[in-house]
Amino acid sequence: MTLTAAPGRARQAAGWRPPAPAYGLGLAVAGVATAWGVHRLLPAVPLLTAAVVLGITAAHLPGARGLVRGVCRAGLSLAGKRLMRLGIVLLGLKLSLDDVLGLGWATVAMVLGVVAATFCGTWWLGRRMGLRGDQPLLIATGYSICGASAIGAVSEVSDSDERDVATSVALVTLCGTLAIAVLPLLQHPLGLGDEAFGRWVGASVHDVGQVVATAQTAGPSALGDAVLVKLVRVALLAPLVAVLATSVRARGRAKKAEGQAAQDEGAERRRPPLVPLFVLGFLAMTALRSTDVLSTTVLDTAATAQELLLAAALFGLGSAVHLPSLTRTGARVAALGLCAWVVIAGASYGGVLLTT
Repeated sequence: MTLTAAPGRARQAAGWRPPAPAYGLGLAVAGVATAWGVHRLLPAVPLLTAAVVLGITAAHLPGARGLVRGVCRAGLSLAGKRLMRLGIVLLGLKLSLDDVLGLGWATVAMVLGVVAATFCGTWWLGRRMGLRGDQPLLIATGYSICGASAIGAVSEVSDSDERDVATSVALVTLCGTLAIAVLPLLQHPLGLGDEAFGRWVGASVHDVGQVVATAQTAGPSALGDAVLVKLVRVALLAPLVAVLATSVRARGRAKKAEGQAAQDEGAERRRPPLVPLFVLGFLAMTALRSTDVLSTTVLDTAATAQELLLAAALFGLGSAVHLPSLTRTGARVAALGLCAWVVIAGASYGGVLLTT
């Protein structure tokens, strides 16, 4: 009689190991747990900000650097892409049509103007400064829409280099973190009441968590207006991604017209859909939230899951930052970030004064 080895023993005999992404995903989970601990000890530090910083730190610590660049790289890259998409889908549950209508059309128009001015101005200036790859596009998106989440969404359709994505995320996160300390100091010198200050914060600060951390210093009325204005900016993520996907498809058709047939056949197969699936998911979640059928418990659970998913994704993106490689373009990237910060803060301040 022939004996069959138990499955576990057979795997051991064959040298079985966990799938390659498991190592990096496990490290991302550990990073999120650590970031959560930091946030609990220092509530002023948003979970997502802590996750990015810890990812960058892990990429440069002598003990962890080898793991991040080696066996954990596949899982960390997977976290930075796939988990980012899931987090963006759940982000749609934070926005409803009633919230947008409650702000009034003047405020909605102000937000549209601020986003357009920031995106176009930052993208144009980044090109003029000669920044590499998709950095101008990604930085413009992060500043104008919703920080690292928007950068992750746009990088999916533009097929951006991971280093460009990581650099852009690091810059936007740094500036958004500085806003938590700087903007509250400017409220009274600029003559802003609590509600006006909240709208200014919502129109000018990048990440949702950073908006909350900044606006709560002026009280609940400021916080409420800040979150609503910020979520209007988040809603613009879907049309922006659709426009960029259309642009990528158009470039593919233009190359084909130039006679690059063999290359274009592959590009045609890889071209993104007109509206990516995760953007449709974001819109579907927004529509679902607008029906008011979801309980507070479900919404709170989804909000927690969304933040944890984005934290894991941002840890993965942060781990791709290589600070020595930034020395060539670091000054130009920093200059672009400062200019974009001035543009969005100035445009949103003017918009708030006109609409209040």
